[in-house]
Amino acid sequence: MLDDIVLFVHIVQQGGLSQAGQYLSLPGATVTRRLQRLESRLGQKLLHRSARQCTLTQQGQVYYQSYANLVEQFEQTSHQLNQQKEQLSGKLKVLAPLNICHGFLRPMWLSFTKAYPDIQLELVLGNQLEDIIKNQADLALRIGPQEDSLLQQKKLGQADSFLVATPNYLTSTAELKEPNDLKQHRLIGTTLRNKWPLTNTKTRASYTHMCRFNSIYNDTSFVKYQICDHQGIGLLPRFEIINELKTGELVRVLPEWQSLPREVFAIWPSGRLLSKKSVCLRDYMHIFIQQQLPEG
Repeated sequence: MLDDIVLFVHIVQQGGLSQAGQYLSLPGATVTRRLQRLESRLGQKLLHRSARQCTLTQQGQVYYQSYANLVEQFEQTSHQLNQQKEQLSGKLKVLAPLNICHGFLRPMWLSFTKAYPDIQLELVLGNQLEDIIKNQADLALRIGPQEDSLLQQKKLGQADSFLVATPNYLTSTAELKEPNDLKQHRLIGTTLRNKWPLTNTKTRASYTHMCRFNSIYNDTSFVKYQICDHQGIGLLPRFEIINELKTGELVRVLPEWQSLPREVFAIWPSGRLLSKKSVCLRDYMHIFIQQQLPEG
């Protein structure tokens, strides 16, 4: 009904049904049908129509005066919002995990803010899954697919999980040739899982190691810190240890074996059209992750 009231206001302002149809890019038959529908719902005739002109009835005058200013304000606001959606400027609120942003994604955030200085990035970091709708955020970065039907999601990339340790630790401990040998080593893990499912990339053989951790954390960064201190072996996603692997501070243990990949997703509320700046950031993250962690 609201759309029909807007149409009625434009008919009056444009001076007739055909003129309103041209202004709104609507067929003449559609304009006539929708006006008749509005009059039927109201139970009152709003316009006297003839071949040459349209004039307001008394009831039509009341409705026009009641709604004309509201329609104008509504359309001005809609126009302003649409302009904002198409601009690479203004506030952009993003929720994201703490560890991956301080480590792997840090250069991406710095290069994005440098490339788009007019976007006011509000990056809210935390390892708890904050409610994107309640927090009125534009986007959120999540590890693993989201099952919430109120959310849309786009996979940005994925990273395999590797067993890693320092060279010093490996040279000072028992030999490690197969997954079962992990029983003879200090294992450092997270509270998220107490078993490590492993797959051999060459033979496709599988093995699940039931872990007895010497240390356990609810934060993967501390797992990495203890491993880097030569205190044991851990299973971490590649994006968590990409720099340490490049420098040789950490090396892969049982390199033919790896665990399930960790997938990275951008999410946003269903039914919400992403602004141009949100799409820009989403695609920027996608390109960065694909460059750093190519799949296949």
